[in-house]
Amino acid sequence: MKVDVRDNNIDQALRVLKKKMQREGIYREMKLRRHFEKPSIRRAREKAEAVRRFRKLMRKRLEREGY
Repeated sequence: MKVDVRDNNIDQALRVLKKKMQREGIYREMKLRRHFEKPSIRRAREKAEAVRRFRKLMRKRLEREGY
């Protein structure tokens, strides 16, 4: 990941970097990797996330298309 620093403005570059990291999901991944997660727990979590994403997609589609 690359962030350009303009006019020695480190604060603005840090904000841009944090926003990019948030968008990429790096903070979330770091939080998950702090502790060991058993493979069975990991699979269950990922499956639950997929179900949540699918339901959200269906809700949005229903709202947009109306059926």
